Amino acid sequence: MTTILIVEDDRSTRILTCSKLKGRYTVLSACDGMEALDVLESRHVDLAIVDVMMPRMDGYELVRQLRADGNTLPVLMLTARQEFNDKRQGFCSGTDDYMTKPIQYEELFWRVEALLRRAGIASRHEMQIGETILDERTYTLTREKEKVEFPKKEFELLYKLLSYPGQIFTKNQLLDDIWGFDSASGEETIKTHISRLRNKCRDIPEFRIVTIKGLGYKAEIVKDF
Repeated sequence: MTTILIVEDDRSTRILTCSKLKGRYTVLSACDGMEALDVLESRHVDLAIVDVMMPRMDGYELVRQLRADGNTLPVLMLTARQEFNDKRQGFCSGTDDYMTKPIQYEELFWRVEALLRRAGIASRHEMQIGETILDERTYTLTREKEKVEFPKKEFELLYKLLSYPGQIFTKNQLLDDIWGFDSASGEETIKTHISRLRNKCRDIPEFRIVTIKGLGYKAEIVKDF
C-alpha cells in the first residue's frame, strides 16, 4: 500500500487525520519536523502531509531541508494561515500543494490522490508482473487462469514487497507496516509468513522473495521469465 507520513504537533488532529487515512493507505506519524526526518531515514514514505506551525522544526524548514537534500517526496502542507504571503512561503520552500484548516477530509483525499498521480504513485488495486496479476481487493494472485487466495496479512506482505522490487525491508519495518505499531507479533511472524509465501509462489517464475542476511527481505523481479 501507499505510505503517507502525517507531520502534525496537535495530538487530536494527528490522531484524527491518521484514522481518516488508515483505511486507504499505510499511515505513519510524527509530531514535528525533527521527528519526521528520523522517520524518513528509517522508513519508505510516498507522500507527506505537513503542518506549518510546529515546535523544534516547522513545516517550512522541514520541506526546505528535504529539497536541499535532493528529496523529491510529494508534500501537502496544512495550515490555519490563509494569507497570501504564508502560501507564497509554503510554495517557495518547495511544497507541492497547500490546504488550509479546518481540514475537509474529502478534499484532502482528492489532493492526496492528485499528488500521487503526478508523482506516478497512484493508489493501485491491481499489480501485473508478466502473466501474474495480484488483486488487492480480493487478496488473490492469478496466473494463466489459476487463482491463489491469500489470507489478508500474507497478501499485504507480498504486495508490499512487490510494490518496491529491489528495496530491502527490515523485519521491524514490515511488522509496523503490515501488523501495526501496537501489534504483539514478532519477527517469527514475519519468518512464518515469508515461508508460506515462498511455498505458495514457488511455481511463479516472474519474481522471488530474497532473504538479506542480518537485514530483512526484498522481492526481485526475474527479468528472463
